[in-house]
Amino acid sequence: MPEPVTAAPGPAAPDSLPHVVVVGAGFAGLAVVKGLAKAPVRVTLVDRRVYNTFQPLLYQVATGGLNPGDVTYFLRGLRLKQKNVRVVHEHLVGIDHEARRIHLLNDEWVDYDYLVVANGVTANFFGTPGAKENSFPMYSRSQAMKIRDTLFIRLEKAAANPGTDEGLRVVVVGGGATGVEVAGALAELRTAGLRPAYPEIHGDAFEVKIVQRGGEVLKSFHPRLRRYAAEELRRRGVGLHLGAGVAEVLPDAVVLTDGTRIRSDLTVWSAGVHPHEEVDDWGLPRGEGGRVVVGDDLQVEGLPGVFAAGDIAISPAGLPQLAQPAIQSGEQVARNIEALIAGRPTTSLRYFDKGTMAVIGRRAAIAEVVGRLRLTRGVAWLAWLFVHIMGLIGPRNRLTTLAGLVTRYGFPFHRRPIPIVGDVPTVRPPKRTTPRRG
Repeated sequence: MPEPVTAAPGPAAPDSLPHVVVVGAGFAGLAVVKGLAKAPVRVTLVDRRVYNTFQPLLYQVATGGLNPGDVTYFLRGLRLKQKNVRVVHEHLVGIDHEARRIHLLNDEWVDYDYLVVANGVTANFFGTPGAKENSFPMYSRSQAMKIRDTLFIRLEKAAANPGTDEGLRVVVVGGGATGVEVAGALAELRTAGLRPAYPEIHGDAFEVKIVQRGGEVLKSFHPRLRRYAAEELRRRGVGLHLGAGVAEVLPDAVVLTDGTRIRSDLTVWSAGVHPHEEVDDWGLPRGEGGRVVVGDDLQVEGLPGVFAAGDIAISPAGLPQLAQPAIQSGEQVARNIEALIAGRPTTSLRYFDKGTMAVIGRRAAIAEVVGRLRLTRGVAWLAWLFVHIMGLIGPRNRLTTLAGLVTRYGFPFHRRPIPIVGDVPTVRPPKRTTPRRG
């Protein structure tokens, strides 16, 4: 009698696949999602925004160099190439670790087999009086646009009152890469873009200053690169106030710890970061700076199957809060989730330091490549341009961003750039108080 024929097993039903929930669509979160593109899993990506933001170029949006759409990517566009991902536009408010489910702001509960916390960080004001109320952080698209709008409103006000004490004084708090890049871009805008556009404003009426508690800017770089950056900033008219921190931020001034009072019409805060306040309610172990403590394999301590990656996590390796550590951490989390599903042990992250860089202005940048090769001037600027263009998601964003940066910095366009204007309020006639006659 013939043996019965057994049909080959078909693909698993989608609902029966392990469910991976990723919270946060930054560098780390997207690296996890993309790393699971071919894995036998269902992926749910939860983010409070409908787009991903390329944060390293936000300062270009804030200073009128790029449009907001150039540095953002619609998250649902991921579905065009990756069918196993679902995007949920919501906000995480709690985690039930025993039941393995998360609670969203709309009161929905989402079950998970594996959870990845990668929701990034926000500005840290270190309890400085007036800093939260009177300064502008720059960790989201809306914050960058607010800086840009305030900048142009103030410029128009100064142009309307020539010969007075109006002008524009910008203070950038923090001498790290973000602070230096913001100050350098503002100096570039003042020198190249505003002289022909705002003849009413004299050069000394538009001041840009950096306040740094330490004695040098860009302290994470090699001393030779720090010195070069400081010299370039001063050459471009950026004032450096080093060796004193900020004691208080007022609506029109910044008061330093040594008693110095610096007038400021616009204060940009780039002095540090920490996790969002809601993380306190998620029942996760916390370490230095309030970051979530993970092991070498990026699993949260004491919570198997729960991972944290990116700026919010602190691992035994103590990785810096930069894009490359976040991307490589996200990729490792994806590999470890696949390993757990297959019954294999997880592996530790082996971070490869590709280097860091910062741009100061046209043909002026610094770069440390693979920790040894140190670049300055135009070569470093070209390396910076290549890395940032290739880091963007989607060909359209790469093309428009390249065009915007070449127009701002490239020869001969830099001699007559047309800045991207902020949303300055429309001038309207006063409303009539009496009805028209006849």
